[in-house]
Amino acid sequence: MAEENQRIELEVMRMTCDDCAQHVRRALQQVVGVQEASVPHWAAGCATVLAVPTVSDGALTEAVRQAGYRARVLSRRTVQPAVPPLARAARRDYDLLVIGTGGGGMGAAIRGAELGYRVAIVEAGTIGGTCVNRGCVPSKTLMRAAAVYHHAGHHAFQGVRTCQEGLDWATLIAHKDELVEHLRQEKYVEVLAAYDHITLLQGWARLRADGSVVVADHVYHPARIVIATGARPYIVPLDGIAEVEVLTSTTAMELAQQPRSLLVIGGRAVALELGQIFARFGTQVTLLQRSARILPEHEPAISEELTEYLREEGLQVHTGVRPLAIRQDSTDKVLLAEVNGQPQTFRAEQILMATGRAPNTHDMGLEEVGIAMQPNGAIVVDDTLRTSHPHIYAVGDVTTLPQLVYVAAMAGGMAAENALTGAERRLDLTVLPDVIFTDPQVATVGLTEAQAQQAGYAVQTTILPLAYVPRAIAARDTRGFIKLVMDEGSKRLLGAHILAAEAGEVIQTAALAIECGRRYGFGVDDLRQMLFPYLVQVEGLKLAAQTFAKDVSKLSCCAG
Repeated sequence: MAEENQRIELEVMRMTCDDCAQHVRRALQQVVGVQEASVPHWAAGCATVLAVPTVSDGALTEAVRQAGYRARVLSRRTVQPAVPPLARAARRDYDLLVIGTGGGGMGAAIRGAELGYRVAIVEAGTIGGTCVNRGCVPSKTLMRAAAVYHHAGHHAFQGVRTCQEGLDWATLIAHKDELVEHLRQEKYVEVLAAYDHITLLQGWARLRADGSVVVADHVYHPARIVIATGARPYIVPLDGIAEVEVLTSTTAMELAQQPRSLLVIGGRAVALELGQIFARFGTQVTLLQRSARILPEHEPAISEELTEYLREEGLQVHTGVRPLAIRQDSTDKVLLAEVNGQPQTFRAEQILMATGRAPNTHDMGLEEVGIAMQPNGAIVVDDTLRTSHPHIYAVGDVTTLPQLVYVAAMAGGMAAENALTGAERRLDLTVLPDVIFTDPQVATVGLTEAQAQQAGYAVQTTILPLAYVPRAIAARDTRGFIKLVMDEGSKRLLGAHILAAEAGEVIQTAALAIECGRRYGFGVDDLRQMLFPYLVQVEGLKLAAQTFAKDVSKLSCCAG
């Protein structure tokens, strides 16, 4: 494979059968300069071409048009030459050096050890990375406690006492810390110790131009490197920020005392989850979102309904807010802002910055070894997780990949395998489920209605209110809805967007339906003909699929 080859992804429309897929593949292969062309399945609506750079977008789309179909180029990327398998006998300290012990780093180290290579994993701080120490685990245990406390009228939760003045905050935080410590020990420390081929190195890692890595003043010479250093909370550089201490997602969950009031700057997952947690424990919470609505990338109806549910719980939600400056007075922190162009002042005991995360790439010598990064410091990787350096890979929140721990963990294993064996496995994020753990939860996979229309699909949608789902009715919680996005031509499911209690337990079924549609032509008709257990929330997917053709208000329980 020549170094200058490009991998070109196309969207192909109007295919309706297996013969269509073959016609498109043959048409693309006949273009001069195309070396390979593949169409995974007619219902997938896509094609992949390996070609020299001189092959133009127009040549490809015209070839598809001549065959009787319509196409557009989605992306082009240079394909680097494959890295040959690593010889185990190489005279190196380690075959693979992994920097970071979060989900991505652990995935890389374990896969390297499973393949029989000598692996070192480096940690400058606490083992376990963000998820177990500062992210998923502590936030979800606090969220569960907040839900029980809120719904049970402030009764005791797992030994956390209540009193007239409110919650026993110190005991709550202690319970959270105990769980974090237990999972860190069991899932990270003990797991690393179980692998003879993995060595844990403590210290800051810095890469050098000669291929070596310095850790705590010791120089190592690994054959391959995987960077998995994660990210940290981003602090908006407001006027006065240097003089005012604000909370981040990390420090908010470590507070010794519960704040009486809290300003949350942000309107996406972290801001909404932590804002609702504190509000349910009795803190007066105000959410300040810069865009016109919270969750601006989601379906508008989800943003609107979730906003109303949060307001019903007492949270104040302001959109169109542009923070300008911050200061501290005798009792409160004060934020000066513009709200839809008008000046406004907000004040609270504490301010939480929940405005995204910044990749941990500082002071690592990445510029010295020539690793390409975006302006914010995120490492650029291709779909094999390789950086611009042929022997260095990167995964997780430190890269341009979605900042999700399960993406990092899968990418870590792939990166190690590619680096060590030359496998060239590619990370496919086309079908990526995501969950925001508010109450009700937000769970999404695939395209929104607007995205599907922009991609050129003839779109058909349906919305099923949770009031029609028997499980929601029995649980006496009918907040939310299920929205499905379908391609009218192929009847494939393109997207599912759910606002519901335990929506996260439903979304993977929708993800499988979308993936099976891409690969095998599985459609919405197939989904609604499947057997679903009765009185489970996921039955709502079948009911939603039925609404494309039926009035579910006229169906009996379990009726197909």
